[in-house]
Amino acid sequence: MAKFEVYPAKNGEYYFRLKAGNGQVILTSEGYKQKASALNGVESVQKNATDDSKFEKKTAANGKFHFNLKATNGQIIGSSQMYTTEDSRDNGIESVQKNAPIAEVEEVEE
Repeated sequence: MAKFEVYPAKNGEYYFRLKAGNGQVILTSEGYKQKASALNGVESVQKNATDDSKFEKKTAANGKFHFNLKATNGQIIGSSQMYTTEDSRDNGIESVQKNAPIAEVEEVEE
């Protein structure tokens, strides 16, 4: 089962990551000063993940592929890992679209 993990980092900020059912991390957040803000970020991912237009497909300078998920206001709410092919990046987007709306939220300690 897919899940969001919300956790505090050593820098004092809170982050979340979306893990697919196989445990692979498919989306990570920016840092938030408050846990409540990170939880709001999770809700935003769940709300926006099914909208194709909210995904920004990118190619890094090193030729690898990745994507960002943006909120309605254009702010990035989650970013993917780097992928070696466009197809694998697109599969990552499909995984977020499928898993985020139904994922449970779990608070963890790093």
